[in-house]
Amino acid sequence: MPNASPFNRLESNSDTWVTLYIEDQAIQVPAGDTVAAAILGAGLLPSRSTPISNSQRAPYCLMGVCFECLVTIDGKENSQACMTQVQDGMRVSKQIQAPDLNAANTLEAKK
Repeated sequence: MPNASPFNRLESNSDTWVTLYIEDQAIQVPAGDTVAAAILGAGLLPSRSTPISNSQRAPYCLMGVCFECLVTIDGKENSQACMTQVQDGMRVSKQIQAPDLNAANTLEAKK
């Protein structure tokens, strides 16, 4: 993920900052930010690629509608970065494979 952000962070009222790791790169952001905001603010794009054409994608709508922000968070695939608040020590990585749509069904069947 190249690091060249066209976004400028607005002043924050947060006095609490957390460190998360995006593609093993430590990023400090205000507590309460979303993972998508951290990705965009740090310029760490793209955040995923499409499974068929390998087209690069990044957070787009920032309200949970478009699913362009899917990443792997702490080992959980298909996590919406725009709907997930950052946590200290969180590990985020690009999602480069097709989502396993049967994974949830498989886990439910094993219970």
